Amino acid sequence: MVAACGGDNPPPSGQAPTPTATVATCDIQNRLATTFDVFNTKYLFPNLLDTSVNRQNYSAIQPFIDALVAPARAQNKDRGFSYVTSIAEENARIQSGATAGFGIRLVYDTTNARVFIAEAFENGPAFAAGIDRGTELLAINGQTVSSLFASGGAQAVSNALGPSDAGTTRTLRFRPLGGAEITASVAKADYNLDPVSDRYGALVLDDGGKKVGYLNLRTFGSETVAPNIRSAVQKFRDQGVTEIIVDLRYNGGGLVSMGVLLTDLLARSEAGSLMSRITFRPSRADENQAINFSAEPAAIDATKIAFISTGGTASASEFVPNNLIPVLGDNLALVGTNSFGKPVGQEAYDITACDDRLRVVALQLENRNGQGEYFTGLASVFPNTCRAGDDIFTPFGDPTEASISAALDFLAGRSCTPIASSGSDKSVMSAGDRVFLQPEASKRSGAQWEIPGIY
Repeated sequence: MVAACGGDNPPPSGQAPTPTATVATCDIQNRLATTFDVFNTKYLFPNLLDTSVNRQNYSAIQPFIDALVAPARAQNKDRGFSYVTSIAEENARIQSGATAGFGIRLVYDTTNARVFIAEAFENGPAFAAGIDRGTELLAINGQTVSSLFASGGAQAVSNALGPSDAGTTRTLRFRPLGGAEITASVAKADYNLDPVSDRYGALVLDDGGKKVGYLNLRTFGSETVAPNIRSAVQKFRDQGVTEIIVDLRYNGGGLVSMGVLLTDLLARSEAGSLMSRITFRPSRADENQAINFSAEPAAIDATKIAFISTGGTASASEFVPNNLIPVLGDNLALVGTNSFGKPVGQEAYDITACDDRLRVVALQLENRNGQGEYFTGLASVFPNTCRAGDDIFTPFGDPTEASISAALDFLAGRSCTPIASSGSDKSVMSAGDRVFLQPEASKRSGAQWEIPGIY
């Protein structure tokens, strides 16, 4: 099962996850031995795998994986992309979009140690309690955010929010944007993450009399994305819109197939031509795949596109813009801040008896020109870039929001300041001047690996 980030049936093959050899028991050493065998035969960078690591020194799979891939991480080619997760949890999320939590994304100000909600999902319990974009989180179970930062930094805040289990309840004190403080008891629950918000997911904006399509896509992580994407682009098609803003600022990736679908929908006349390639390690070269554009009834021929990104834009969310560079050239721009830099994808290998799914970096994603070396982010390869902030105090879809305003400037031919592409390490995902709050690796749910800042 191939994934740009979280889990996928890639076109054109569509394999299921590969079961590993049956383990005698779920003893940790048996599981570690299986993990080593998978990485030793499937990992994309065989020369950047530390095969000398002694598994007898480890009592958990994730630290062992981290040690194996340390040489690749040192070259910024595997920054947390290989991991272990739960088979059952990931299958539920891929098939239905379901996850457990409050239904919010959190970012924090590294200078002032303040935590804000960057986005709230309409189906989540936090939104029902009055929490939305721009809300400041002030306290958790009576502990102020400032005291948590003082005692243990961002991880203390993350730990205070509890595990991603339905029923986990916290008393939250928060201040909605422009409102008074509220204290409410909020229980985590299973909810379906709507990939295209009914509030702002697909809008037609008026820019001085010109219609501009605005698509805010939260994730590529579920098969439920497909009808939402088709419906959004059909809306643009029905109104004759060909200049598009695609807002992927918090989209950490997911299914390669959903990235392919979005690319198809934005380039109608390319149907039948080469879109991209999937390439494996040299010993697996016979598995390399070519992906062609497919005909989609709802597709448009976009004439100009601005992709909004941040350091939280990764994987499938970089795959789509990269695919369109050979198609649109100078009529394409990256707006906001530089993307994360993940031109690689995973395969899934299951230790079924132990509910272990090994996510192994196994493939590289390239556009039809062979361009796939943007480990420092898309700004290094994009024909145009426009720097802008992520204004969490302005709603999505508002033309005055900083990144949307800069995207409109590009589409209208107005000038902008380029994004610096220094090649700095983006091991910590960021949203403009703020950083996504993330649990430490050993405590992340499958959704938290894929969706930056989600709780």
